[in-house]
Formats: sequence, structure tokens, C-alpha cells
Amino acid sequence: MSEKTFFIAQIGRTVGLHGDLKLHLHTDFPEQFKTGHTFQSSRGPLTVSSVNLERGTIRFVGYESMEGAKKLTNVKLYANQEETRACCRLEKDQYFWFDVLGCTVKEKETILGTVYDIQRMLDLDYLAIKTDPSLVKEGMPKEFLIPYIPRYIVKTEIESKVIFVQDAKEILEAS
Repeated sequence: MSEKTFFIAQIGRTVGLHGDLKLHLHTDFPEQFKTGHTFQSSRGPLTVSSVNLERGTIRFVGYESMEGAKKLTNVKLYANQEETRACCRLEKDQYFWFDVLGCTVKEKETILGTVYDIQRMLDLDYLAIKTDPSLVKEGMPKEFLIPYIPRYIVKTEIESKVIFVQDAKEILEAS
């Protein structure tokens, strides 16, 4: 697998007699699971022979029996950035997590830090920020979280890798 792959699903137990397997999604883009699409996995490339997202099941070429499919239980599926961009459509003001990682977080003219992770808690995403060293020297925490909601996020400029925020310094100071 390439270094730029992302964990998007895990295969569960077999369902029925024809090689169907439970599909446990770890992506916001289930539309990328299409018949004929090949995914990288912890067992090598796997090509989808059928998928039923309503039932949460998937079948792979060469594993169309219950015995064969059992070999894929607990296998993880991965996609890379290029595949993700090609298969997934974003709405206005939506971004892929891999595009947001590494962005500088600015409030007015102050650089608060850099996004190093995104954490999902319940149905809300939080930007995990590594605080700018100049603010750490002033006694601020080394890292903090900002909810990725309009209350705090003013504008995201993926091209320049900058996220403009408001009232986030208060969160940093209270952390």
C-alpha cells in the first residue's frame, strides 16, 4: 500500500451462502463502493463484484462462496487520495480531511497553530491543533481542539492551507 492510503472500511462476518460480507464503513463517502472498483486491502487488491449499501453487504471477485468469503473477515479496505477525489463528490464548503490536515489556523493576524488531526465525537468534527510555539512560550497549552462549526470557522482556504477562525483563542486560553 502507498503511504497516502486511508482506512475506509472493515469487512465483517459472512452473510448468506454466496460470499456476501458485512461492510463496516469508516468513511463519509459510501458512494465509492461500486461494482468493479478495486480497493487496496490488508490482503492485497480486492475487486467488488456486488454491493448493497442498504443492507450493508459487499461481495468480492474470487470470493463468491461462504468458505472463500470467510477468508476476508476482519480485512481492512483502503483508498488513496487520487481514488478518493475521483469517486467522491463534495458539496460547497466541504473538504477532505487529508486536505485540512496541515492547515495553519489563524485568528485575525495571530497564528494559533496547525491542524494535526481531526477527531469525530458523536456527529461533530473537531480540529486538533498543535499550538504555535510562540503561544506555548507564553504559557498556552501545547494543543487544543476547535469544533469545526460556523460559530468558530470563518473561512477555509485549502489552496493556501489556512483556516480563519473567530473566538478560538478563547478556547485555547481556557484549555
